[in-house]
Amino acid sequence: MTLDIESPPARTAGPRKATKRRAHVPHKGAIALFAAPFGVLFLAFYLIPIGYAVWQSLQVVERDGTYGEPRQVFGWFTQYGLVFESGPFWESVGRMFLFGAVQVPVMLGLALLFALLLDSPVLKGKRFFRLAFFVPYAVPGVIAAIMWGFLMSPNLSPFTDVTRAVDFLSPQLVLWSIANVVTWVFVGYNMLIIYSALLAIPQEIFEAARLDGAGQIRIAWAIKIPMVAPAIVLTAIFSIIGTLQLLAEPQVFRSFSAAVSSTFTPNMTVYATNSIPNVNLAAAFSVVLALTTFILSFAFLKATQRKAD
Repeated sequence: MTLDIESPPARTAGPRKATKRRAHVPHKGAIALFAAPFGVLFLAFYLIPIGYAVWQSLQVVERDGTYGEPRQVFGWFTQYGLVFESGPFWESVGRMFLFGAVQVPVMLGLALLFALLLDSPVLKGKRFFRLAFFVPYAVPGVIAAIMWGFLMSPNLSPFTDVTRAVDFLSPQLVLWSIANVVTWVFVGYNMLIIYSALLAIPQEIFEAARLDGAGQIRIAWAIKIPMVAPAIVLTAIFSIIGTLQLLAEPQVFRSFSAAVSSTFTPNMTVYATNSIPNVNLAAAFSVVLALTTFILSFAFLKATQRKAD
């Protein structure tokens, strides 16, 4: 008696194509529903205004004769040529570079120092000091500038002996008086970001360092500061962006000092140009300023990442 056993089918030679299956995303409709409000607002208040500003910057105004009705026509990069020929605009950009080179390190240094103090077990009354450091940020920038402007004005300040001996609103010192206001307002904000990063560090690391004999200063220098470096970089990028967008404080200081001109900062130049009115040139100024801010922020981020690697 013989049994017929069927042999299994021969496998075909050659590579088999791997079939990729798309991961099923559940609740796509709900995700789209919740993301729609952000998308609409982002489109309406960010992308469309940027596109409109770029479009306006490519327009020029023409007239038929001296008193003809003005009309906007496409002028390509005519306005950008005027931007690069504008001495006051680039002087204001250079002034802000000087401002940021001094003010930003001082502000972030104070923010880091205050955050380390709040995180130190030696400091008593942390709740009070945390609130005291952060309270200036709750004061609007315009109110802070008015308050400091009165304090620094020789004729209005309650400290007349100091303000008459040192003219804080003179052409030589008014930039640093504005830097004082900005630093006073934003130190607490940057401190809070760094302090939050410090609270996220596992306590076991500090306990191990203390067992090895490290003191508080050594722990702060060798452990805390390196581990909150990403938070410091984040605050630095925010500060670079804010420096080139400075407007409220110098605009208020124009009421106290004749040294603050209408083109003192890049944003003030844009505002003054738009008030002429020359909307197209103001839009070109805005686009160039936005690109400059992006390049500086991106370059700083890449430089810090390269050092970290």
